[in-house]
Amino acid sequence: MPRPTLEVADIFRAHGAAWRAANVGHISLNQMKVMSAIERCRTAALGGHVARCEDCAHEHIAYNSCRNRHCPKCQSSAAKAWLAAREAELLPVRYFHLVFTLPKPIADIAHQNKRALYNLLMRASADTVIKIAADPKHLGARVGITSVLHTWGSAMTHHPHVHMIVPGGGLSADGSEWIACRRNFFLSVRVLSRLYRRLILEGLAKLHKAGKLHFFGDHAELDDRAAFDTFLQPLRKIDWVVYAKEPFAGPKAVLAYLSRYTHRIAISNSRLIRFDARSVTFRVKDYRLKGTGRHTTMTLATSEFIRRFLIHVLPKGQHRIRHYGFFGNGNRAANIARIRHLLGAKTPDQSRDDDDNHGNSDEPPRVLALPCPCCGGQLIIVETIAPAQYPRAPPATARAAA
Repeated sequence: MPRPTLEVADIFRAHGAAWRAANVGHISLNQMKVMSAIERCRTAALGGHVARCEDCAHEHIAYNSCRNRHCPKCQSSAAKAWLAAREAELLPVRYFHLVFTLPKPIADIAHQNKRALYNLLMRASADTVIKIAADPKHLGARVGITSVLHTWGSAMTHHPHVHMIVPGGGLSADGSEWIACRRNFFLSVRVLSRLYRRLILEGLAKLHKAGKLHFFGDHAELDDRAAFDTFLQPLRKIDWVVYAKEPFAGPKAVLAYLSRYTHRIAISNSRLIRFDARSVTFRVKDYRLKGTGRHTTMTLATSEFIRRFLIHVLPKGQHRIRHYGFFGNGNRAANIARIRHLLGAKTPDQSRDDDDNHGNSDEPPRVLALPCPCCGGQLIIVETIAPAQYPRAPPATARAAA
């Protein structure tokens, strides 16, 4: 894939310093680190490698990636590694796609309490599906869930929601059989929505009582418990959006979806069109419309573009991808093996791994992932470039002279 002509890194390098200076005291350390990582990604600052084509002897310099999870350039390789592990766990059943969103008033609170509300959103949505699925009136089975947290809309506004991938069925209570759901129906969206609403509102009340919510600006009055209860009251009477999409057409379609969604960030470089000191123009999609009209462009002030990008920086240690039910990390492998046995499915062939551990013990030459730009041949790494060294403080003589 050709490199995009415009990148978020270009915008940060050109205007990031001025934006940081204008917003001193309003930027978190985590956001600063993300900006720095993106600005330095694949530059001499991080070092790199010199590679030579084994066919045409062309030499190519490739600088190292920052590997930051918010960097538009570093998510492709991370997604490939994650997907390779997930491919071995796919079950030969239909998969369903659910989306859980938050009403705007609660999304506004989440903007000021990201860690607490994001954790509540992911936990409540998973508990909703697990509890309804376990009810004999609905499915009567223990299901498995892969949840992916997204915090943005197409215009990079704050829109926290969870994409959930669920196999169409689950294990019986005693684990002795696989209980499949109906072909094109998993669980009632209306029932899911009501339980999800109750769990979120109960969770908010507990967080407020424990003093774990903080309010600023127009929401400062919500520190008072009575005001907070009044604020939540209208939300108890409206329908909350839980959306069930068409089931996937087989395991390969699940992988294709996951490859697009699991490691996605607020905006990809491919959506950028142009920028200057005053504005940034990029492509957006209006999901409320159908046809060609849903694809359009948006222009934001450069400072606003940077602000919107950074509001989606997750709190340190916040997991964006989580597994629940029989996909829980503690006993995932045993559960998947059990389900495959019940379904009469073959276990993925491990012979390739065995072959890798035998044969020639000599370490193979290191190669770059990309092909030679001249002939398409394999690029063999022949030299390592050390990262650029940046002094943490001026030399002692300079300080003394000052």
